[in-house]
Amino acid sequence: MTDEEIHGAALQFVRKVSGFNKPSKANEDAFIRAVDEVAAASRVLLSSLKTSSPPKDRAEEAVKARQRAAQRFSGREG
Repeated sequence: MTDEEIHGAALQFVRKVSGFNKPSKANEDAFIRAVDEVAAASRVLLSSLKTSSPPKDRAEEAVKARQRAAQRFSGREG
């Protein structure tokens, strides 16, 4: 996972937990600090995980997911 993906996930988490899509000026510092702390904790978690599987190619997995979705929804009328 890239730093950009980790930051995006942290931002999404803090938005969900706080209920704010964009905080007020009064809460902006706390919001930014929370995003940074969640991202840091996520990096620690990811670097600590152990697996014997090779890492997945995110682009390849996205293609597979689109193919599965196309198969699942083909033949359905909207």
